Amino acid sequence: MMETRRSLPRLSVRAGVSLPGHRLLPEEVPVALSYNGSTHAVMMATPADLTDFARGFTLTEGIATPDEIQSIEAVATDKGIDLQIWLTEDAAQRQARRRRSMAGPVGCGLCGIDSLEEAARIPPRLPPGSFTMTPHEVRAAIAGLEQHQPLHDATRAAHCAAFWSEGCIRAAREDVGRHNALDKLIGALAGNAAQGALILTCRTSIDMVQKAAIAGFPVLIAVSAPTAAAVDLAAAAGLTLIALARPDSFEIFTHPTRIPPEESADVA
Repeated sequence: MMETRRSLPRLSVRAGVSLPGHRLLPEEVPVALSYNGSTHAVMMATPADLTDFARGFTLTEGIATPDEIQSIEAVATDKGIDLQIWLTEDAAQRQARRRRSMAGPVGCGLCGIDSLEEAARIPPRLPPGSFTMTPHEVRAAIAGLEQHQPLHDATRAAHCAAFWSEGCIRAAREDVGRHNALDKLIGALAGNAAQGALILTCRTSIDMVQKAAIAGFPVLIAVSAPTAAAVDLAAAAGLTLIALARPDSFEIFTHPTRIPPEESADVA
């Protein structure tokens, strides 16, 4: 498969002084998602973890369930990468009907959506469950995130989505696109999202909350602020939304019961 980064020449200008040199930059290539031989969408993505991407995209876009995905193959071409996804007959028929109704260009985020109702769709409400995190665990999860971003460390131009469970980050995926990074992570988890928290390095918009809720994450932690619509959707979906998270602080916007307060130390 293709490299995820490339060194390119650049001229650095600092304090009026120009210095030639090189900088590592992330690769961004066209990635087609084809179902049963027919192209559904083309996304610009980092050429890594593409099987995870195909699986996660298929699940979060409501195209098929995990059991309806028969096979995934990444085929390199001279123009990009074709992810050839084969679905069961029932799922393929649903996907074909949806493809015929798609309108407008396909891009990052709300992929090919042709109605206001679909753009603002509320996922099935998450069950209360038993998953909780202490404030200390939230802070530790954010602090540990920097150890799982090699592409960002090399290029300063990639997003990361990570999965925290049982005291540490269990999985992480990076991409130049924030939605792509999340789809890759969801595809890699194979249905274990309900057992932990999602951590994002990007802002939290309504479409990111939709994907997180569909995947079954009970808690979403983001380093940036959410949009007001994202908070509304998280509240309706039963998702605990934490944002503006730092190693020493964070803000809870919805369903705070999953983050029980730490007991205050007794003061003599």
